[in-house]
Amino acid sequence: LAEGGLQSPGSCCCLPCRFPRLQVFCRVRPLVDGGLSEHIQLSTNDNKMLALAKTEESHVGRAGDTQKSYNFSFDRVFGPKASQQEVFDEISLLVQSALDGYNVCCFAYGQTGSGKTFTMEGDDTEETMGVIPRAVQQMFKTAKRLEEQGWQFTFTASFVEIYNETLRDLLYTGKANKRPEHEIRKLANNDVTVTNLTYQKVCSEDQVLNLIALAKQNRSTAQTNLNDRSSRSHSVFQLAIEGGNAGRDINCKSTLCLVDLAGSERMLKSQSQGERFKEMTAINSSLSNLGIVITALANKENYIPYRNSKLTYLLQGCLGGNSKTLMFVNISPEPDSFGETLNSLRFASKVSGFLVIKLFVLYCKTGGGGADF
Repeated sequence: LAEGGLQSPGSCCCLPCRFPRLQVFCRVRPLVDGGLSEHIQLSTNDNKMLALAKTEESHVGRAGDTQKSYNFSFDRVFGPKASQQEVFDEISLLVQSALDGYNVCCFAYGQTGSGKTFTMEGDDTEETMGVIPRAVQQMFKTAKRLEEQGWQFTFTASFVEIYNETLRDLLYTGKANKRPEHEIRKLANNDVTVTNLTYQKVCSEDQVLNLIALAKQNRSTAQTNLNDRSSRSHSVFQLAIEGGNAGRDINCKSTLCLVDLAGSERMLKSQSQGERFKEMTAINSSLSNLGIVITALANKENYIPYRNSKLTYLLQGCLGGNSKTLMFVNISPEPDSFGETLNSLRFASKVSGFLVIKLFVLYCKTGGGGADF
């Protein structure tokens, strides 16, 4: 037993978690018209491979066009026909491990309009529910079943938004002009808390789903050229879990953290101006810092720069230490999103540890060429 009667992760109520510490899944959004993407190529016999291909006209007098093909490998690749249930089935073991004392973090990354919010939140029907409501459903069903083995669990939910490096309580129900300010603080026991934030004890799945609906209404959205209901902020749903088995004298404590990141985008692509430009700058800076932190953790560096952004500072308990992390990289299939898709896949490749992106340059009629990084 660890100090204070807390059992070490993986030795509490569930089977030992076989989900690796860090995994990266890729999900391709369907085309709006339901057709097939010409530049995203999925393997028919390997659900971990994906290629991004582009044909370019020759501008150097050579005969024939140039085809560039970028190959990527992830822990799992979901095509445009993958259902919400199929996606969640792949991460259910990860979610389950939160009941066994592991801090768990799952976040969706990608350009605006690539399907991140649909993956994480989904829609209102049972078939289209996303990761967050399905994870909550699984938590309560499993906790109920474990009561027969002498386990008792308490759950506390919070939902915070990070907008322009400012924290906002998505569960706040008071007057807009009375909104309190929030600060992230690290306690003596290394837990991270947010001042003046709503921490709601929840006893049922329906209670949490009502809180999620409230958070949806409160989240900042604004129009850009990429998505006319573009999420302009990171939303972080956290479910703090405390479990105990009096008969076995075991206690567990963990956090399930589910994050819908703001859309990554370049200035030229989004044509953001004024306040939208400020938002975009803050978003891209925090996403860059997230990549730096994950890289530092993967390299087991002595100093991890959590404090470089509000996002990483808030998530530090679910990224380092005894945590397990999953990243979804969501990509858009439209040809005019090629550059953004390539950037997203490169970022995800770094996170997953596949630091070498294989680039094949093929000429239809002549050989040669070079990489354009």
